[in-house]
Amino acid sequence: MSEKSKKLGKIIKAIWIFNWFNSCGFAELVPLVGSRWDMERFGMIVVGNPRHADVLFIAGYQTLKSIKRARLVYEQMAEPRVVLALGCCTITGGMYWDSYNTIKKLSDYIPVNMYIPGCPPRPEAVFEACGKIFQHVKEMD
Repeated sequence: MSEKSKKLGKIIKAIWIFNWFNSCGFAELVPLVGSRWDMERFGMIVVGNPRHADVLFIAGYQTLKSIKRARLVYEQMAEPRVVLALGCCTITGGMYWDSYNTIKKLSDYIPVNMYIPGCPPRPEAVFEACGKIFQHVKEMD
């Protein structure tokens, strides 16, 4: 911890995020990494390996084939781990709800800590969810 942080009485923390996106899921979070919102400025760092991640973002509809790989990604994450499901597709299957191979409710396959509704979810909603994660981590100290 730097001297400046000690003087302010703060501990600077960040959450590391691994993204698992299908279909339009990536397009839902593009505004978060842009200059207007810039999620890294608020302590949300995207990592390329689930073994380093604290939080798993899952967006877009999931199929029976893709959920197997999403579960592997989830199992590779260290404890404690948090799963945020983004968008209508993870809640109800979205516009593919009547397809035989679409997952209707993600929490039947992976434990989900928080659903963020919308198509796409608003950046404010994602920031609010991550703020709750920061608050939870702060209460653990």
